[in-house]
Amino acid sequence: MLIELRFHGRGGQGAVKAAEVLVDAAILEGKYGQAFPFFGAERRGAPVEAYARISDKPIRIHSGIRNPDVVVVFDPSLLKLVNVLRGLKPGGKIIINTPKKIEIEGDYEVYNVNATKIALDLKLVVAGWAIVNTAMLGALVKASGIVSLDSVLKAIRHTWTGELGDKNARAAEIAYNEVVKVK
Repeated sequence: MLIELRFHGRGGQGAVKAAEVLVDAAILEGKYGQAFPFFGAERRGAPVEAYARISDKPIRIHSGIRNPDVVVVFDPSLLKLVNVLRGLKPGGKIIINTPKKIEIEGDYEVYNVNATKIALDLKLVVAGWAIVNTAMLGALVKASGIVSLDSVLKAIRHTWTGELGDKNARAAEIAYNEVVKVK
């Protein structure tokens, strides 16, 4: 099993950290993982991509991910700015942060979750930006089964402690329960 993921977000939303926490969760389960970012303009709000690989065997590939199995979109406005479907394998999954039921044409499974509302309700906000990364991780694990929610919660609590860790873990749990398969 080798699963490759691409995260699309905006600088400041936590896409890079989400990839790292996902890999931490995989390692907790005895799997192997890699997480790495790709930055264009490094500024808050600019489009950002992050990547992750999860496998049950050591990963010998160290190149960029061209044909992901899963795409996670932190900001629905990126659907108009970036080709988020670029290279997504047929039958692949796309998880979108949106309050609307966005359907995507093609042979893909599409999931929607309102991660922004979850983050705002829990006051996971930095400099006016809702930080949706942990909510998106909850939706991702429900949609994909790549790792367990329990492992993600442990990885979140390893990354953030105290009240911040609790809020982020809660965001993942809520999104896990609220993600909806659209197609």
